[in-house]
Amino acid sequence: MAITLLSETLINQIAAGEVIERPASAAKELIENALDAGATRLEIATAGGGKTLLRVVDNGCGMGADDLALAVRRHCTSKLGGGLFDIRTLGFRGEALPSIGSVARLTIASRPSGSDHGAEIAVHGGVVQAVRPTPANHGTVVEVRDLFFATPARLKFMKTERAEAAAISEVVRRMAIAFPGVRFLLSGPDRTTLEFPATGDDRLERIAQVLGRDFRDNAIEIDAERDEVRLTGFAGVPTFNRGNSLQQYVFVNGRPVQDKLIFSALRGAYAETIPQGRYPIAVLSIAIDPALVDVNVHPAKSDVRFRDPGLVRGLIVGAIRQALAAEGDRSSTLGARGLVNAFRPEGAGGMGFTSGAGRGFPGHGGQSGYGNAPAAPWAAERSPYRPLETDRRGFGEAAQAAFTAFAPSARMASEPVEPETGGTENPSARHPLGAARAQLHENYIVAQTDDGLVIVDQHAAHERLVYENLRKGLSTKALPAQALLIPDIVDLAEDDCDRLMVHAQELSRLGLTIERFGPGAVAVRETPAMLGEIDAAGLIRQLADELAEWDTANGLAGRLEALAATMACHGSVRSGRRLRPEEMNALLRQMEATPGSGQCNHGRPTYIEIKLADIERLFGRSG
Repeated sequence: MAITLLSETLINQIAAGEVIERPASAAKELIENALDAGATRLEIATAGGGKTLLRVVDNGCGMGADDLALAVRRHCTSKLGGGLFDIRTLGFRGEALPSIGSVARLTIASRPSGSDHGAEIAVHGGVVQAVRPTPANHGTVVEVRDLFFATPARLKFMKTERAEAAAISEVVRRMAIAFPGVRFLLSGPDRTTLEFPATGDDRLERIAQVLGRDFRDNAIEIDAERDEVRLTGFAGVPTFNRGNSLQQYVFVNGRPVQDKLIFSALRGAYAETIPQGRYPIAVLSIAIDPALVDVNVHPAKSDVRFRDPGLVRGLIVGAIRQALAAEGDRSSTLGARGLVNAFRPEGAGGMGFTSGAGRGFPGHGGQSGYGNAPAAPWAAERSPYRPLETDRRGFGEAAQAAFTAFAPSARMASEPVEPETGGTENPSARHPLGAARAQLHENYIVAQTDDGLVIVDQHAAHERLVYENLRKGLSTKALPAQALLIPDIVDLAEDDCDRLMVHAQELSRLGLTIERFGPGAVAVRETPAMLGEIDAAGLIRQLADELAEWDTANGLAGRLEALAATMACHGSVRSGRRLRPEEMNALLRQMEATPGSGQCNHGRPTYIEIKLADIERLFGRSG
């Protein structure tokens, strides 16, 4: 069979299969071009999930007629002045525009700064038309219509319009976080308008625009540097987590990436504070010499390769753990907000409270809490507990005037709490978790702080303290091992055996002793005593798979920590146990001294803090 030279159109279509996978890929390439052109305002419009229309308008430097003619040709770029070892722009290959033009109807209109007129070029299914003059504002307008009309088979693999539109929105969000000084506007008939005003140097404000205000309240700033690699950004407190990793954003020299090494490091940084199946929320930016990172290993430039991956991983894990420790123990503000909302009056200051699930208390015009029917709205005329006044003015001071003539009964009159006497010092409310004031339902400790109150789940809190003590023992000394009467021989691939033997000393400290047994097998001589009788061969194969995938052998340590968590759960203060005041205060002081005590081993919060201002708003005393 004779070898023939492929046509330029077919070459571009093949390249488009790698570079332009879906409308979101085209949007990403066009937005990167606009940002490389120095744009400070971007307007993106879509229709049909980006398949029918994708338009990107920017106010960048623009292009003249000669540049337009070259822009739609393969491997024509203005961004590789320093070669592949000094890439400082988002795009650099010169493949995006010709690839899009080979599978869609592409039109580019541009006007450079200082020019009196603009120019336009069109590429339809790989056929390039002549450049012609056109009226245009400063900047560039790129319009893509009928994406993949020239390759109908690709259209069959597209998802629904809603899914494709959501993918484009995610691209815009990532770019908006990376470039807070740029205004982004995403609109179209298939979506609600999404706008991110420029925030200048205030990156946290831009992140709050994208991830919500809750992130600002629950984020810890990260700023660390090691060997000319700098890590900056914000990481959420451990109790502020999600069920997926969609809110983890990582940037390398301003480029959004989805690198496996970085996400593995992020998971490792939170490994001891977030349970399996939950994911932290973080926005991290890595600044590194372009010569020390290769961004040309993936067609979409979403993966990168570091010259020293161990340095980057260690920097991420160490910086996040240090920041979490320096910040001290913090609980997520979502718990307090949910509690306040659960007691917020219905309507505009009404007197009927609802539970967190939105159901009324039994006998108060709502449901009993066990049915699935929605609670009926409170009405004064049918409530057996209607107030003396029916204008529903709420908890304000004026609305309480009718009650001033009544004195509380003797049982309701509060008495001052006398300070404790004895050999121990009375806990001060100046402590971060305050001083214990009461125990509710033999499970929840109520403590008073300088500016609010704290509610502690005594079982969850003590469980975390016991677990941390057990973990400390695991990390400070070699674990006891039990010798096998007959060594267990495990057959493995030679590469897997090599990887296991590299970590043999680390595994021995955890109680697992292995030796090489020929080229394709290892002998297990000792196993951790804590685990009792185990499937040694299964454990070895699991560790070999983990080393091949992540180059870390955390599986054994994870199993030991899981056992420690179970022991802590059964050995901690049980729910229903009454505690003396000194016991409650001792528990609070231990929590303050223990990192990570804000959540239990299962990821639930151990305490909720409510500010006095929130309590006063509930009673209409603010404003």
